[in-house]
Amino acid sequence: MVVDDSAVARALALRWLSEEPGIDVVAEAETGRVALALVARADPDVIVLDLDMPDMDGLTALPELLAARPGVAVLVVSTLTRRNAEISLHCLARGAADYVPKPSSRGDAEALVAFRNELVEKIRAIAGRGANPDAAAGPPRLAASRSVATRPACLVVGASTGGPRAMMRLIGQLPASVLARLPVVVVQHMPPIFTAVFAEHLAAIAGCEVREARDGEAVRPGVIHVAPGGLHTGLVRRGADVLLHVHDGPPTNVCRPSVNVLFEAAAAVYGGAALAIVLTGMGRDGLVGARSLAAAGAPIVVQDEVTSIVWGMPGAIAREGLAHAILPLDRIAPAICVFMEGGADD
Repeated sequence: MVVDDSAVARALALRWLSEEPGIDVVAEAETGRVALALVARADPDVIVLDLDMPDMDGLTALPELLAARPGVAVLVVSTLTRRNAEISLHCLARGAADYVPKPSSRGDAEALVAFRNELVEKIRAIAGRGANPDAAAGPPRLAASRSVATRPACLVVGASTGGPRAMMRLIGQLPASVLARLPVVVVQHMPPIFTAVFAEHLAAIAGCEVREARDGEAVRPGVIHVAPGGLHTGLVRRGADVLLHVHDGPPTNVCRPSVNVLFEAAAAVYGGAALAIVLTGMGRDGLVGARSLAAAGAPIVVQDEVTSIVWGMPGAIAREGLAHAILPLDRIAPAICVFMEGGADD
């Protein structure tokens, strides 16, 4: 179902999606209120929901659509502004599966192609995978026995599709005593503007300092650094300090920021004293970096398939046998606490 007050935007989406094998547009609506009237009968797997609409906007319509069609995956679309970044993150916190930023101009052919590709890719990824971090999960699966002798000196976290909500939940579950002892560096696949707003949302949850990473800044316990959108964030050692290395190197796995860049740098700087977490996300970004971390003896924990929106990134690491543990989302924070107390294999 495509919900957008712009007839031109709906027509474009309908044309693009009708050309995609395996995707059918079962309904279209110009406002959230019209979508609510249609959703039960249309019974969509995915709703593409615009934010800025008259009568009933996307943020207002979202909880009602989720209630009217349990299990539906909602993909929020909006132009790339600070206001819309704020609203999009509120939508993700309220159950939207993911978002896609609209190009600011329909005359930009390259931006339109990129938007179309991302829209289709994310529709396919989230179909039938509504946001459900509370899903019942079986017992955690552990990789082959792997001792971890070094207490973590840094926590590095990577995520993509479904990641903002999962990340906020994870950070909110970490005790202040753990965050005070551990520097944290986060790569969440997001465009510019969104990452700054995301850092503010994390700060409200974490109760500690959270900000976008700045090149040359020293990492230190009690601070969460969020990789800025459109730039890679790595780490370098300078004497006794570990500094952030923020740069505009080429995309890795079509991603910038890239989890691979952070993980490979963490392996080089911290070795086995790094602790890596990989949350929900499509694609394989992080796999190459995970190999480096595993070779250095660093533990890697990945979110399980049941509680992930998309089990692409964590699944790729799990399937290669690189994960120390594969855990439901709500068991990852307790696992971090165990690592910090030096009893990772208990």
